[in-house]
Amino acid sequence: MSNLIMLLISLAIILVGAVVFTNGLEWFGEKKHLSDGAVGSIFAAVGTAMPETLVPIVAILFGSREAGHKIGVGAIIGAPFMLGTLAFFVSGLAVMLNRGKRGDYPIMRVDTAAMRRDMEYFLALYGLAIGASFLGDHHALKGLIAVALFLAYGSYVRKTIRCEDGAYHPVEESDLAPCYFAATSHDPPMAVIAFQVLSSLLLIVWGSYTFVEKVQTISQQIGVSPFILAMIIAPIATELPEKFNSVIWINKGKDALAVGNVTGAMVFQSSVITALGILITEWRLNPAALLTVALTFATVGAAYGQIRWKGHLTPGTLLVGGVFYAIFLVLILVGGI
Repeated sequence: MSNLIMLLISLAIILVGAVVFTNGLEWFGEKKHLSDGAVGSIFAAVGTAMPETLVPIVAILFGSREAGHKIGVGAIIGAPFMLGTLAFFVSGLAVMLNRGKRGDYPIMRVDTAAMRRDMEYFLALYGLAIGASFLGDHHALKGLIAVALFLAYGSYVRKTIRCEDGAYHPVEESDLAPCYFAATSHDPPMAVIAFQVLSSLLLIVWGSYTFVEKVQTISQQIGVSPFILAMIIAPIATELPEKFNSVIWINKGKDALAVGNVTGAMVFQSSVITALGILITEWRLNPAALLTVALTFATVGAAYGQIRWKGHLTPGTLLVGGVFYAIFLVLILVGGI
């Protein structure tokens, strides 16, 4: 019972941290005159990706060679899967629940050019990373692929900040709630904003790790295997910040920030995190991992196809992610994988 209570408390901690983090990043973007795409796709995405970044690294470096590597690789592959299925589903559902205050429903308010860029980077880089898993013992070639992934993410960051592929939509002060750490100020100092962002990020990390710890304890009590734990439960916990942030922004009508937070995190996960996996593990994927990869490509491909050929995004397309996630869970439960 105590583990369950701590599980719920840690969930609340993550939610509070995500709210404060979102507010701080919005003010950071306003002060620096950044586009909402840059704030959502880079700063929010990388910041809230810290928990799922550290989980596989700690598992691989400090766990046993067999179990640690299984948990690490499972967490690395599971993170994009959760973002491409469950996070997309949550975002689409949030838009549908807010349709009453959206005159342009069902069209989502996203920067389609920026979103296309994110998904093209993801599909290309993740495909390259998955391809590396079939190279066996060709470690030198794998190393070159890892370096290429790191460099590609640098290119992505540069394009996003410069808004090379999309329209510039600055974060507007009139749309912002008061800065939580300087509620009475209309022009909070950058030092206060930075302290708020850092403090809330630490809160998210702390809450996520506590959540993962308690989920692991409860799961071990009911006999869940390490790989399934890493593939499903750990990513659900560590991806909570992205999901919470997206719902918060969608409730405010800021779909570009919400979806950019998810797609930006996917680019980070498909490049930097997979590159680390390639470098510090054998990087061989089992059938269960390859199934999640296929489902991830399918759900991202559906959204990408609508944007490319229809020129817009609707929430119904994002709900497809929930269907694919449910398919995976059913196969797990019936022992199909």
